Amino acid sequence: MNEFEKKVTEVTGPGLYSLDIETIQVNVGLKCNQACVHCHVESSPLRTEMMDWPTMELISDVAKRTQARLVDITGGAPELNPHLCRFITALRQQGHTVQVRTNLTVLLLPDMETMPAFFRDHQVHLVASLPCYLEENVRRQRGKGVFEKSIEAIKKLNALGYGQNPELPLNLIYNPVGPFLPPDQAKLEEDYRRELWNRFGIIFTKLLTITNMPIGRFQDDLRRQGKDQKYLTLLEQSFNPRTLEGLMCRHQINIDWDGQLYDCDFNLALKLPLDHGAPNHIKDFDPSVWARRRIVTGIHCFGCTAGRGSSCGGALVGLPRPIFTALSEEGT
Repeated sequence: MNEFEKKVTEVTGPGLYSLDIETIQVNVGLKCNQACVHCHVESSPLRTEMMDWPTMELISDVAKRTQARLVDITGGAPELNPHLCRFITALRQQGHTVQVRTNLTVLLLPDMETMPAFFRDHQVHLVASLPCYLEENVRRQRGKGVFEKSIEAIKKLNALGYGQNPELPLNLIYNPVGPFLPPDQAKLEEDYRRELWNRFGIIFTKLLTITNMPIGRFQDDLRRQGKDQKYLTLLEQSFNPRTLEGLMCRHQINIDWDGQLYDCDFNLALKLPLDHGAPNHIKDFDPSVWARRRIVTGIHCFGCTAGRGSSCGGALVGLPRPIFTALSEEGT
């Protein structure tokens, strides 16, 4: 039993179990036009892993059979998968809400000119990476020129109705630039709104704060600085049992580009597939097993339970489960 499971056992008894499948999260490939220092899946322009169309067809069938409320598409930069538009079209025709996690700058590439309008026409929800409203902090994490390009992309999305039309939510993601926990999500959202509007005239729907996980490039950077153990101690000492109910692994399934199944995107990065008897490939779909499975955990899981909690949908404590907030507001 690892240290995280020991903590969970003190609160809920042995093991952490899923409760339902409200979200199917799909990693359609690791290729990206950026190579960010915090990236837990270590995406870059040099990565070649890409989901093929037959795997997407299997996922479309699974989405239909589970009646999942949301298909959450991530990468890499999902837009670089040549089958993305076809995949989204199929999912929308089945009535699924589709969300794409974009790094924004990819939308400015020459062959991506029509992608923002495609997203609008198919009412794709967007979650966009903008780790700070200050240029220097974004530059440290994502590279020179990324902040300016991100602002330009948001302006284009605003012009299409994103961040204004309730059917076109544009949520921004903040994650710390160093080994510390995110600040209060609601307060930071106020700062983002004020700064981005006053300085650039842009708007967004919500801000989501995410804790940096001690894995991937971020973990490598911590080790180089000799701060890895200190950060792990911070996460463990900040364990908040109130976050357990909303943990994303308890309400979703994660599918890698090759069809392998995971409890979350972080387990995917660590190659910790579904275990404890659950099938671990999309072709072996079994909704009854998936929805009530034991979660594979590790010390990295303290990243999701520290402080106010963290998930792909932002903070967990003091808010509705944030991945689905926009859906509930729309009455879907």
